[in-house]
Amino acid sequence: MEMKIKLSGIQEVKEFVTAAGKCDFDIDIFYNRVVIDAKSILGVLSMDLARVLTVRCYGVDEEFWKVLEKFAAQKAVA
Repeated sequence: MEMKIKLSGIQEVKEFVTAAGKCDFDIDIFYNRVVIDAKSILGVLSMDLARVLTVRCYGVDEEFWKVLEKFAAQKAVA
């Protein structure tokens, strides 16, 4: 599953990374050719937060999906 999100500050990054860390599957966040582990707060903070970022999940978790929807920049793509 993929979703485009927009994180606008450190507090949102912290909430996103905390939710990702609770998942037992891999989650990547990327923009252009840069791919970062979504469970790494330093990695996510190193991304350009002014841009829309793409999150790719390799599993399903309802709680994490709710967090993704909160930060969604557009509808999800399966």
